[in-house]
Amino acid sequence: MKTFQHVNYLWDEQKARSLEGDEVALLLYRSNLLGSDLRITNYGGGNTSCKLIEKDPLTGQETEVMWIKGSGGDIGTLKKSGLAALYVDRLRNLENVYRGIEHEDEMVALFNHCIYDLDSKAPSIDTPLHGFLPFKHIDHLHPDAAIAIAAAKDGKEITEKLFKGSIGWVDWQKPGFDLGLQLRECLENNPGIRGIMLGSHGLFTWGDTAYESYVNSLEVIEKCAAYLEENYGKARPVFGGEKTESLSADQRKKQAAKLAPILRGFCSSERSMIGHFTDGDRVLEFINSNDLERLAPLGTSCPDHFLRTKIQPLIINLDKEESLDDIEEIKAKLLPLFQDYRAMYAAYYETHKHPNSPAIRDANPVIILYPGVGMFAFAKDKQTARVASEFYTNAINVMKGSEAVSTYTSLPRQEAFDIEYWLLEEAKLQRMPKPKALSGKIALVTGSGGGIGKAIAKKFVEEGAVVLLNDLNQERLQTTKDEFVKLFGQDVVDAAVLDVSSEEQISEAFATASLAFGGIDIVVNNAGLSISKSIEDHTQADLDLLYNVLVKGQFLVTKECTKILKAQAIGGDIINIVSKNALVSGPNNAGYGSAKAAQLHLSRLNASELGQYKIRVNVVNPDAVISDSNIWSGGWAEGRAKAYGISVEELPNFYAKRTLLNEIILPVDIANACFAFVGGLLSKSTGNVLNVDGGVAVAFVR
Repeated sequence: MKTFQHVNYLWDEQKARSLEGDEVALLLYRSNLLGSDLRITNYGGGNTSCKLIEKDPLTGQETEVMWIKGSGGDIGTLKKSGLAALYVDRLRNLENVYRGIEHEDEMVALFNHCIYDLDSKAPSIDTPLHGFLPFKHIDHLHPDAAIAIAAAKDGKEITEKLFKGSIGWVDWQKPGFDLGLQLRECLENNPGIRGIMLGSHGLFTWGDTAYESYVNSLEVIEKCAAYLEENYGKARPVFGGEKTESLSADQRKKQAAKLAPILRGFCSSERSMIGHFTDGDRVLEFINSNDLERLAPLGTSCPDHFLRTKIQPLIINLDKEESLDDIEEIKAKLLPLFQDYRAMYAAYYETHKHPNSPAIRDANPVIILYPGVGMFAFAKDKQTARVASEFYTNAINVMKGSEAVSTYTSLPRQEAFDIEYWLLEEAKLQRMPKPKALSGKIALVTGSGGGIGKAIAKKFVEEGAVVLLNDLNQERLQTTKDEFVKLFGQDVVDAAVLDVSSEEQISEAFATASLAFGGIDIVVNNAGLSISKSIEDHTQADLDLLYNVLVKGQFLVTKECTKILKAQAIGGDIINIVSKNALVSGPNNAGYGSAKAAQLHLSRLNASELGQYKIRVNVVNPDAVISDSNIWSGGWAEGRAKAYGISVEELPNFYAKRTLLNEIILPVDIANACFAFVGGLLSKSTGNVLNVDGGVAVAFVR
């Protein structure tokens, strides 16, 4: 077993032996190991391949086939369905029709003529880079340590000195057919090398077996990382030393939670964005440094980095301890920064665009740096924002390494633009699925550990939103969160224990939403309970509990979310789950029914007040939602059954038969009603009541 200090050696001999004889399986195994370590390659970055002899299905003759990660995949999660398989001889024969670097992009369509496996993923632009090298197993990776050397001013000389000629060098060039030919030429001019460093870009390594390639990659990266480690702080302090001292971890979180919605509002001027916040040690070391103002505007070097992070970040000049309570004052301070950034980006586009360049994209920053506090990222969804944050952290590592051994150099602006607005990248963007109705939206659903709230939260996630689940019952909440993570992934859900009658817990829940996602767009006041007793049996404690949860809870949650919605200034939705009991008088229902009536009128009052801020307030009135609902615990079912002179078992059919539609109402029915209000078709509707009760005539609003 090999020993490494700067990368993870994860090769399992027993696992590898079980895959012997299946080179494609070994390729996938190697790829997943390499992709599991962000120090080796970032999400979606890099490429791996293997070449083997297969039987040609048309001729029956043996032929060499290259299996390689297809377009848009991630080696850390790569499966066979994500591979492309191509005839090697056909791929290399494309050199006969290659018309030169000015016609690079036309070669991509020709890759399809080289497909061996008809179930292949579309071949990536890196395909010829692997195809023109003769080795059976090849790794193309983006390790921070290697890119730090590749992005150094004298990276070529450092590579030669460090590896004593065993690693070749190819200057920066956009990936494509010509770069594949240059790699071949480098190998021909330097026979016996174990890899090639690509200027500003990454690393190529190889081996005769999957294991040899894996170990070769680790050894080269380890050597780069160890070299950098030896030089950190040697010539000068890292990043020129500390300029700003960090706040405490708790203070950083509080400050970030207050600021995130304001930043999100600015970043959502063109489309609704989701945020991500990080205050890791590597980030703080950079953003608190003397070199921040010099290095950050240079932008990143590796194309994979700035494709996700934009050409450069925005540095905000707020004091780390500045009070953020006066939202309008903070906005006034930040607005010029965002205006300057947008103007910079527009000038960058206009200066470097080509006649056939795609239209300018969103000019808002993706990465925002707040010295003393942390780093924010904003993108179309949570995963993209998180990955952008990870990529900029990679870029920080690169700058740190380059500065330790030389001087950091970024890509020239024109080269950066040609990658960012590459027609092939644009085509990839155009092939992506259209956003769902709630893409870019953040929802908080109270009482979403089960029943109606859980159904609403699930519906919102299915329609593209991210959701903060909350419930009074911590165990129930954790079970629901685990279920959502399993169904939808970790990036779409977070959770916070919440008693809606507690201002402190409400504030903490919204702070969690702001830290996790950047703010809030949709709030559903769903948390509730019910007590059915005659007026004589009703206690003051019963009444206080009902009003605390239903009325006070709705009031306090609405009050807190309004602060965030106003800070963002992009509108929003508040939906209150009330009840047909707000409109209908019935026996044994004085406390619950009157509290529901208060909720309904409070909704009207809020709609009247908040409409000027584009905040819509609407009501959904359910009735008799029995399935998986907390409302039926605590004796409510028994109380209602007694009031109607039937058994508890008869309640569902009793409720259904008294409706005009003769239907049993389910949690998903309420979820669909909530989506109707927020899905876009009713964006000009506020102050409305939508009954979802199967049709109870006496509950008609008009």
